[in-house]
Amino acid sequence: MGSLDGKVAFITGVARGQGRSHAVRLASDGADIIGVDICADIESNGYPMSSRDELDETIALVEAAGGRMVGSVADVRDFGALKSVLDSGVERFGRLDIVCANAGIATMAFRELTIEEDLQMWTDVVDVNLVGSFHTAKAAIPHLIAGARGGSIVFTSSTAGLKGFGGMQGGGLGYAASKHGIVGLMRTLANALAPQSIRVNTVHPTAVNTMMAVNPAMTAFLENYPDGGPHLQNPMPIGLLEPEDVSEAVAYLVSDAGKYVTGVTFPVDAGFCNKL
Repeated sequence: MGSLDGKVAFITGVARGQGRSHAVRLASDGADIIGVDICADIESNGYPMSSRDELDETIALVEAAGGRMVGSVADVRDFGALKSVLDSGVERFGRLDIVCANAGIATMAFRELTIEEDLQMWTDVVDVNLVGSFHTAKAAIPHLIAGARGGSIVFTSSTAGLKGFGGMQGGGLGYAASKHGIVGLMRTLANALAPQSIRVNTVHPTAVNTMMAVNPAMTAFLENYPDGGPHLQNPMPIGLLEPEDVSEAVAYLVSDAGKYVTGVTFPVDAGFCNKL
């Protein structure tokens, strides 16, 4: 018996990285998965986005873990497309219990930008990270309420959603602003949805070993931040978390083990936020 037997989870940004890890972990705990990813590049972003092949690989990994999965291409910035995918998944599986609003980008450029580039980076990061999280919740909440079984929403924020760092470019500022904004979204929804026993929390990872953290633009930013690389190191002797480390926290928050945990900013950060 798995801790999530019979439950259904909706996960955005599922094709690779943390989203894939969450999908495989929740499937191994018994959940079926409705997953979406953009499977296309965003021009202002400094690294390649996911592909359809990667989404198909996630589906295969979920099935190997014992779960079923509906995996679709959708952009979290497009509410209509996102809602359509989720509605179809709920129709197939018959319910929705868990939401992981995970899709996000971190657009960095260690070079001088034009004002147009700077503004576009801000817009794209905020639209994907914050607006996309709102869209995810907005599409999912009616299904959670209709189920009358409670539920759990976990937003992926960041250590940059608790502390003030990110530089002066639109991408870094947009990342910090959007990840802080997700906390406000979470806290408000946690209060609003508590009477329906729907719990809402955020996870705040330090750097994770995914394309977002290890691409050349991000590496250059981290090495050249005002106080240098050591300023952004974790107090515990670990450079990068693995996606599965974050999935452990998500699995707890969405399970009955966390049934009274709501409105919490949950760092998975090797002491990073405590240091800053």
